[in-house]
Amino acid sequence: MSVWFGYHMPNYTFPAVPPDGLFEHVAMLARAAEDAGFGLVTVMDHFYQIRGVGPETDPMLEAYSTLAALSQRTSSVRLGTLVTGVTYRNPALLAKTVTTLDVLSKGRALLGIGAAWNEDEHAGYGYDFPRVGERMDRLDEALTIIRSMFNEDRASFDGAHFHVADALNVPRPIQAGGPKILVGGGGEQRTLRIAAKHADMTHWFPLGLEPLRHKNELVDRYCEEIGRDPKTVERTMATPVIVAPDERSARAMIDHLPEERRAYVKGGTPEQAAEGLRPYLDAGFTGFTFNNPIYSTPESIAAAGELLRLVA
Repeated sequence: MSVWFGYHMPNYTFPAVPPDGLFEHVAMLARAAEDAGFGLVTVMDHFYQIRGVGPETDPMLEAYSTLAALSQRTSSVRLGTLVTGVTYRNPALLAKTVTTLDVLSKGRALLGIGAAWNEDEHAGYGYDFPRVGERMDRLDEALTIIRSMFNEDRASFDGAHFHVADALNVPRPIQAGGPKILVGGGGEQRTLRIAAKHADMTHWFPLGLEPLRHKNELVDRYCEEIGRDPKTVERTMATPVIVAPDERSARAMIDHLPEERRAYVKGGTPEQAAEGLRPYLDAGFTGFTFNNPIYSTPESIAAAGELLRLVA
C-alpha cells in the first residue's frame, strides 16, 4: 500500500476568526491539506472540546454537518471522523449518514468509529454511557449492521443492543462495498479483535515502536484466527514525527501535544522527520495523521506535504 497523510481537525478555536467565518477557515485548511497532497481530512465526533486540546467550552462543530459541507469545498481527499462514538447514533442512521456523505463527495467518505469515552458529554447530551464491555459489544453489533447496509438491498439484524428489520439504504454508496471502515483504539482484548473482524484500517496513537509492533502482531493473530488475510487491514496512526524549520521549532511544536505522547514523537526538518518515520514504515504503517493545533497554517501544512513527498 502507498503511504498517505491525513489532516485531522480537532480544534476550532481560531482567535482572529469570528463565528460566521469559522467554517470558511476550516475549509481553507482542508483545501491546503488537499493541495499539499494529503489523502484524508478528518474531524472529531465530539460535542465538547476534549482534554489535551482545550477546555470543553471551546467551539466544537457537529462532525457530519461539517464533513458534508467540506465535501463541497474539496475534490480529492477522503472525508471522515476520527472517530465516531458508537453510543452517539443508531447504527442504521449512521450507515445512512455515511452513505449520504459518500454520495455528496462522489465516493470519498470514510467511516471512523470507536467505542466512545467522553463521559461528560454523554451526561450533558443525555446519552447512556454503559460500561466499556457493553460499549465494545455495541461496537461489534453496530459494525455488523453498517456493513450489511453498505452491501445488501435490505439489512436485518437482531442483537442484544441493536435491531434492524429489512432496513433500506438508497441511494447506495458510491464506493463498491461501501466506505472503508477505520476502527480507532488499541485495546488488545476487545478493540483489536473487533478491528480484525470488521475494519479496513486501524488507527493508534504514538506509543513507541515496540508496543505498536505488538499491536500489529495481535491484529495479525486475530485475523488468522477467523481466516482473514491480515494484509487486508491497513495500519495507520497519529504521526510520530513533527515537521519544523529546525529542531528548536520542532521542540516547541511537540510541547503542544498531550504530555503523555511527547516522549514518543520526534521533530525536525522534513529530511530529519523522514528518517524518523522510516522505522514505522518498515513496521507496516502506511497512513499518518497530522493535527491542526500544530499544523494551523497553509505554510505548516505544506511543510508536512514536503515530508510526504520524501517518504512516498
